[in-house]
Amino acid sequence: MIMHFSIPFSGRSHSYNEEEIKVAVNVMQTATPLTQGPYQKKFEEKIEDYCGVDHAFAVMNATAGLELAAKCCVLKPGDEVIVPTHTFTSSAYPFVKEGAQIVWADIDLKTRVANAETIAKCITPNTRAIVVPHLYGYVADMLEIQDLANKNDLILIEDAAQSLGSKLNGNMAGSFGDFSVYSFHSHKNITTLGEGGMLIVKDEEIAKLIPLIRHNGHCSFELDRSDYWLPAMGNVDLPSLGDNYIWPSNFCLGEVESAVGIKLMERIDSINEKKRARAINFIDELNDFPELIFHRVDSVRHNYHLLAAQMVGSYRDDFIRSMAIDEGIQCVVQYCPLNRYPFYKKIGMGEADCPNADQFFDNMISFPFHDSLLDSELDQMLTSTKKVLKQISSE
Repeated sequence: MIMHFSIPFSGRSHSYNEEEIKVAVNVMQTATPLTQGPYQKKFEEKIEDYCGVDHAFAVMNATAGLELAAKCCVLKPGDEVIVPTHTFTSSAYPFVKEGAQIVWADIDLKTRVANAETIAKCITPNTRAIVVPHLYGYVADMLEIQDLANKNDLILIEDAAQSLGSKLNGNMAGSFGDFSVYSFHSHKNITTLGEGGMLIVKDEEIAKLIPLIRHNGHCSFELDRSDYWLPAMGNVDLPSLGDNYIWPSNFCLGEVESAVGIKLMERIDSINEKKRARAINFIDELNDFPELIFHRVDSVRHNYHLLAAQMVGSYRDDFIRSMAIDEGIQCVVQYCPLNRYPFYKKIGMGEADCPNADQFFDNMISFPFHDSLLDSELDQMLTSTKKVLKQISSE
């Protein structure tokens, strides 16, 4: 059945202003080249300055960034990587592709992200790395997790795809890990024309290799050339970490996307502040409805990329159905525990002991919350939410 919604969940997450559109058009018309040029470098420098990190690399999406990070972990057969089961699939499978066994960590039921306690339960002598997603835009307890990783000599990867601009103790999400990624996908708080990402690398020696790994192993010749075309226009090499070769890919981000990203960074803070204020107002307006449990964080630790709640009782499906059919509002359920998917069952990773993740997913509701929502649409959604909650609680 095809349904038409007055407020769809996956609406246009970002509305470009005239200046941003002019930037894109200008670069389309004038950039030489259209990839791996000065705009990419400036975008990387913009992220480095904003996030307080040293080595940022623009990539075509956050998944590509995680694939690069996984390659640089140099995983061996039998190595384990800890990943919360409540997250998007690309937090996990890049490490599977590199040979790792995923060990599923539970989440904290209040914050909906993993913490040091849930991760510590998963550490074994075979653990090599930890992946920490800052889901929904909320920064996990990175100081405790960082300490845990250091004590156990583990690689720490932050999946900060949803949390650009969120801070913990004055430090940006994505600045704690050995590797981190940001996403500029269509549904994120800023988007570089639908796709885009950024990889952050802490180790300087690894950072030197990323341009090669990101672009097919292309590099300079280590010789003086009197004729620029000899022995060829460009060199290709197989990068290595120690005795381990790293297979390259092509994960580059174009110049138009990079230029738009530079411009959008001028208002990432105002976008986050607007979304946070809207979320807090929405949550507070529903204080009289204990059936919905939100994670209320009125600080820069949360950018409210998404607005999710847990429903108490067995009304979740009735609520979503009534919101869709009677009110024309498309609420959804997100982030099925990854171990439940056929993907992970087929590769022997279908078992997990994560009761909090199961409980939250089985009762969660994600509301439409893209940046381009009108105030009138938010008011409509709030009114409809109250109406439907009253209806289902009285039945």
